[in-house]
Amino acid sequence: MFTRSPGLPRAAGGTGAEVFDVDGRRYLDGSGGAVVTSIGHGVTEVVDAIAEQARRIAYAHGTAFASKALDDYADALAPLLPFDDPRIYPVSGGSEAVETALKMARAYHLARGEDRHVIIGRQGAYHGNSRGALDVSGRAGLRMPYRPWLGAAWHTSAPYEYRCPAPDHPTGCGAWHAGRLDRMITEEVAAFIAEPVAGAALGACVPPDDYWPAVAAVCRQRGVLLIVDEVMTGFGRTGRWFACEHWGIRPDILVTAKGAASGYWPLGLAVCTAEVRDTIGAFVHGFTYSHHPVGAAAGHAVLKVLQDQDLVAAAEQRGRDLAQALRDRLADHPAVGDIRGIGLLQAVELVADPESKKPFARADQVAEKVVAQAKESGLLVYHSTGCADGRDGDLLLFGPPLVITETQVAELADKAAAAIRRVRGR
Repeated sequence: MFTRSPGLPRAAGGTGAEVFDVDGRRYLDGSGGAVVTSIGHGVTEVVDAIAEQARRIAYAHGTAFASKALDDYADALAPLLPFDDPRIYPVSGGSEAVETALKMARAYHLARGEDRHVIIGRQGAYHGNSRGALDVSGRAGLRMPYRPWLGAAWHTSAPYEYRCPAPDHPTGCGAWHAGRLDRMITEEVAAFIAEPVAGAALGACVPPDDYWPAVAAVCRQRGVLLIVDEVMTGFGRTGRWFACEHWGIRPDILVTAKGAASGYWPLGLAVCTAEVRDTIGAFVHGFTYSHHPVGAAAGHAVLKVLQDQDLVAAAEQRGRDLAQALRDRLADHPAVGDIRGIGLLQAVELVADPESKKPFARADQVAEKVVAQAKESGLLVYHSTGCADGRDGDLLLFGPPLVITETQVAELADKAAAAIRRVRGR
């Protein structure tokens, strides 16, 4: 998509978990766009905060001025982050946050006199579309056109319990993955980057409980920085402020975006420990729109809504409701291989044969057809492909606004199930 997309409806407005087009048609937002909208559409407090800051000053470069908006936002956010004393670097989105984190890791080791430069990511991961973020990503289809530009990063296995390759699955999977990571680490490795819960590429894959403690221990023992990618899972999406809290993980660096400003402003954050920041010293890095005062005002206003409406707890409860509703309607469907997720990040993996877990051929475009049918019925669903082997594999990803109601959860599950039945029969 460049400037116009023929055939798409034109959005006119939205409120809560609903979007309306110019013809007055109503859509239930079952995916928050690309799992972005956390506090819902049409929240005037956020719009007012953006306008108020823009009236004062819309832009001042971060190398020339500090701003009250940035300071206030950092002070409000810091106690919620999984750090004792965080240092926050605001940017304009997830890819920029990842690029910033990778440079932080490199700068940290250089400051210590170590020439560590390799980043280890995971197979099947997605961390963004800029070149560095794409290199640490492991999503084959997105990497393929740009492979001549990539190759600096290494990749290890990801916890994908539905298709787990560990020989003793389902026991000992976390230790098995941690062992594979440990064997990859050399004196060149600077950092390991991973999503606490795999998002777009593998579809709400929740790791076994022994995974993160084992992986974090390997990173600590080998002097490798742990970068946690919470671009999709941060700001309450999984029923915790940040998904790494489910396993008590304290990263060295955390990146987040999407729900940070809930789509009201392009905002991303790279956060590190005070020890990492103090070691780096002068950080040779920057973007034109980093440290944006209007972005900080937007993020602060979204944060207040999340707190005032207790939406993190709501995500936990509505997430349980959604998971149960999807299981009730789809557990026995012959095209449904797995239903998984945590909080309001849920996924359905579609397969040609549930017994063998054989995926549909990519040429069948099953996920795209289901998404189209759902949209026809007034439900917006996010999808992903290639989860099974890098090419084949069809996923439906659900990440509605955290304000979704119990009634709307039932509607979402009803319409998603109906769309699958229309594409793949009963």
